[in-house]
Amino acid sequence: MDDTTAMEDTTLLFPDEPAPVVVDHPAGTSDLFLTCDHAGRRMPRRLGQLGVSDAEMERHIAYDIGARAVAVALADALDATLIRQVYSRLVIDCNREPSVPSSIPEISEVTAIPGNVGLTPAQRDARRAEIFQPYHDAIAAALDARAARGQPTALVAVHSFTPVYKGESRPWHAGLLYNRDARLSLLLKQMLEAEGGLVIGDNQPYFVSDLTDYTIPVHAERRGLPYLELEIRQDLIATEAGQAEWTARLIRLLPRVWAAFTAGG
Repeated sequence: MDDTTAMEDTTLLFPDEPAPVVVDHPAGTSDLFLTCDHAGRRMPRRLGQLGVSDAEMERHIAYDIGARAVAVALADALDATLIRQVYSRLVIDCNREPSVPSSIPEISEVTAIPGNVGLTPAQRDARRAEIFQPYHDAIAAALDARAARGQPTALVAVHSFTPVYKGESRPWHAGLLYNRDARLSLLLKQMLEAEGGLVIGDNQPYFVSDLTDYTIPVHAERRGLPYLELEIRQDLIATEAGQAEWTARLIRLLPRVWAAFTAGG
């Protein structure tokens, strides 16, 4: 192996490429602390598009459509810290333990990802070290700082889901997900249902577990922090109008959820 090949195996991002993580409102005063694991769809230049077409890069397999816009608007309105990922989940999924196959998928839904096939351990480790780890280090550092200054924290993970998965339509407008602690998720579910006209999933269309998720189990549950994971159906937040509608709804409801929680119910 020559020096050039060795360099390509052990580094991923060029110095002039964007950092993998953005922190909005680092000194946010809200007790709500937002994350967005699949906010971006940028690809490192070394990887091209991993053999994935432009059309596929517009789909859910590349990022959570609409989630970044909703999360940023919420952070701005609530003065809440938001930590969000810049690069596509196809490079490495920041909500998966790096050791599991779905961390760097060779197939996503039914789409082959040629650039993820046959990676060397060094290439996989470069993706972990340069994209996954900085993102989670930023979350950990922010939560450590909040704990040190005694700031209460509820982690709100913002995601979106595709309305049709492998040919099956999903009826939920949004879903509230949880693992060991359902309290905040169920409070928000009740408030969303009280709005009328919304079908809200209880651990649907996904559920949180130690095997399928990373952010909630590691950063919330291990610290004993209350949390919720919000999934909004992508066709509802694919446009600016839809994003504004859902942002306005959540600006009203999330503080009410936290107030109810801290009041004991």
